[in-house]
Amino acid sequence: MTHTELMIYREPEELAAGAAERISQAAAESIAARGRFTLCLTGGSTPRRAYTLLAQRQGPAAVDWSRTFLFFGDERFVPPDDDRSNYKMARESLLKNAPIAVDHVFPMPTNVASPQLGAAEYAGMLKQFFGDVAWPEFDLVLLGLGDDGHTASLFPGAAALEVRDRWTTCGPPGTLPPPVDRITLTFPLLNAARQVMFLVSGANKAAAFVDVYQGRVSVEKRPAVGIRPVNGRLVWLVDRAAAGPLAND
Repeated sequence: MTHTELMIYREPEELAAGAAERISQAAAESIAARGRFTLCLTGGSTPRRAYTLLAQRQGPAAVDWSRTFLFFGDERFVPPDDDRSNYKMARESLLKNAPIAVDHVFPMPTNVASPQLGAAEYAGMLKQFFGDVAWPEFDLVLLGLGDDGHTASLFPGAAALEVRDRWTTCGPPGTLPPPVDRITLTFPLLNAARQVMFLVSGANKAAAFVDVYQGRVSVEKRPAVGIRPVNGRLVWLVDRAAAGPLAND
């Protein structure tokens, strides 16, 4: 059964600071319990600020980067130095500023012939790291929420929503820009995580957030409804603008 928690912050900067604090806590708990921390990153402006704050943490509050391993929940099929790349955003905000080894970072392959090949290669990288398991269990998966209710690169009405027998898949662009193909983790893999944390900011996300949080729409319409960790926690970190009417509850 999924345990769900909602935290509403006054504004985006407070949300980003809260996210950095919670990521640090998750890292400490995971390292104490299992000797390592596996973190799956997301793209977006709110995570960017959280990553910057995370890299700046010092002393006992800092993440033990020597035992941390970074992965990605989805990626646009563009070169890693493209401004639209989630990896580039993470590199500029986090990787350049935190003492994390190159071999602890696992970006999705985009300098390959096709998104299909990139998805297959990433599944292979995950299998090599996690071993012969049914579904890898990330310690923490970070996700965003699109205006249309998509998360990762799982878009409304897309074939990727139906993939249940693979760790990764790919698909065409969604309705939101930029119009490029995507590689994404699948619902079963995301839902195998020990903790999933959504970071949602802005009034333009309010309608989608309320729909998804209240679970009153279909996965086909608002794909983020499909994120329900099987044995883990689901945490929503939302600013007041994105919370809409729920900010007053």
